[in-house]
Amino acid sequence: MSLEIRQETATPGALVEHGRIPISFVVDRVLAVTLAEGGLSGISLAETPVAEPYVKDYDAVAGQGPVRWAERFDVSNWGLIGAWRDGVRVGGAVMAFRTADLYMLGGRDDVTVLWDLRVAPGQRGAGVGSALFRAAEGWASARACGWLKIETQNVNAAACRFYRKMGCTLGGIDRFAYPELPGEVQLLWWKALQDLPAQPPA
Repeated sequence: MSLEIRQETATPGALVEHGRIPISFVVDRVLAVTLAEGGLSGISLAETPVAEPYVKDYDAVAGQGPVRWAERFDVSNWGLIGAWRDGVRVGGAVMAFRTADLYMLGGRDDVTVLWDLRVAPGQRGAGVGSALFRAAEGWASARACGWLKIETQNVNAAACRFYRKMGCTLGGIDRFAYPELPGEVQLLWWKALQDLPAQPPA
């Protein structure tokens, strides 16, 4: 069963189809954040088991999910890449680019946000995510972007390991990004797409 990667147009209907792939996962470990001297002497992350594992589903958060993206944002500059096996959609990646009202871009034209990457549960660990990530890199590079930016949370330890494996660098930790979810920490990953300075943009 060969994997086929297809570039698509991020229309509202296509985003709905993308959203039919479950993004939920079991949280059985987190990256616990420890501050030395309130952070002045460094911040460390340690993978720690969860006493009572639970299911996290980003699509279940009110107002979120692919069905709503075209209502919330101007997606005319967004990209969609699908992964298919035997005619069945098994994964996808959505890239956000040049979107004025998207805070993650910070108004920059040299940054693409890997807004969403999902793989069907039965296909996880089979190389689909890596193929989609590389395709997203190519999509961003074709638009002269120097950086790919990704947001994750400390409750998604598997995603953090994946982005590190794909060559990303942890560029930001915000312990207070989600006031409605005080137990979650925002982690921002960066991947340089060109020969650029060692530090990503702020």
